[in-house]
This record gives sequence, structure tokens and C-alpha cells, in this order.
Amino acid sequence: MNNAVAHVNVPWSEITLTSIDASDEYDALTGSMRYCPTSLLSAFALLMAGHGRCINTSMMLGDREYAMWQLARAHTLQDRELRGIAAKLFAYFDDERAPVPAGLHA
Repeated sequence: MNNAVAHVNVPWSEITLTSIDASDEYDALTGSMRYCPTSLLSAFALLMAGHGRCINTSMMLGDREYAMWQLARAHTLQDRELRGIAAKLFAYFDDERAPVPAGLHA
């Protein structure tokens, strides 16, 4: 068994980097990848709960059919705010550029 441990002798007084440095690659990723807006998803879940409809946000992210079904259910309710949020989320789930979890087919 190899129990080797990497060790670097750097004097603490010479460390100039902070624990959180900006990434130059962040801007490149934001244009090519889109993630589900979790604040909208949370608002959607709370508004649906207010109508007695419990949804699973993890399933919303992992099962497109489940997500589309819940968004369709939201449109049947007479709540303008909920319908607006559902429409915004629908635009995400219906977007071909949005990442599809492994094993799912768009």
C-alpha cells in the first residue's frame, strides 16, 4: 500500500492568493451552459404547496416528463403569479440548450 502524502514547504508569509480567486473561465461557461434557476423553482414549489400541490424539486430537475406535468398542472390553477413562474420554468425545460441529466432523452 502506498501511503505517500504530498507536502509543499511554502512559508505562510509568501502566500498572496486568497481562498476564493476569480475564475477567468466563468464567463465562457455562462454563455454555453444554462442551469435551472433554483430561485424560480423554489418559488414554484412554494406557490404549488399553497394550492395543496406538493412537488418534488429534485424530480423536477431529474425527470423532464414529471417537470412538464407539474408545470401543466400549474397552468390549470387560477393564480397569475404561479402561471408566470411556470411559464418561465417551461422555457427552461423546453430549451434544447439546457443540460439534460444523464439517462434522459430530450
